[in-house]
Amino acid sequence: MEISWKALRGSSLSAQQLHDILALRIAVFVVEQTCPFQDIDGQDLLNGTLHVAGYCDSTLVAYARVLHVDDSTDAIKITRVIVDGSVRGQKLGVRLMEKTMSSINRHEPYKAIKLSAQSHLVRFYEGIGFKAVSDVYLEDDIPHVDMDYADS
Repeated sequence: MEISWKALRGSSLSAQQLHDILALRIAVFVVEQTCPFQDIDGQDLLNGTLHVAGYCDSTLVAYARVLHVDDSTDAIKITRVIVDGSVRGQKLGVRLMEKTMSSINRHEPYKAIKLSAQSHLVRFYEGIGFKAVSDVYLEDDIPHVDMDYADS
């Protein structure tokens, strides 16, 4: 499957790109995972927000968002990591994380990298180089674990 990747700052998103991102996030996090929550959090259009998007033809099929942690100049957090259900099982999650890490290294070098993983994905993130730094806790009634990138 041929994927074209884009790394975009929040302030440069087009209306169509923002629509595609929000539609995919709602389809997966709200509908598929049956977890109603307020996804629109005011972070998407900030200049410091980095969006990593993978398109198959013109359809968004993989996505991750990178935020500054509490306005820290030393740490960033990967959030909203998604692979569309129609393309799962093709190692696209690994490719998405490779592109995300590469974009971070290019746009936000030397920063500590954090994420909050759904607990069933801890081994996936460990395979990329993250390590668990918290016990399991509930976020929106879904078990999560805080993780830090081991090389950061």
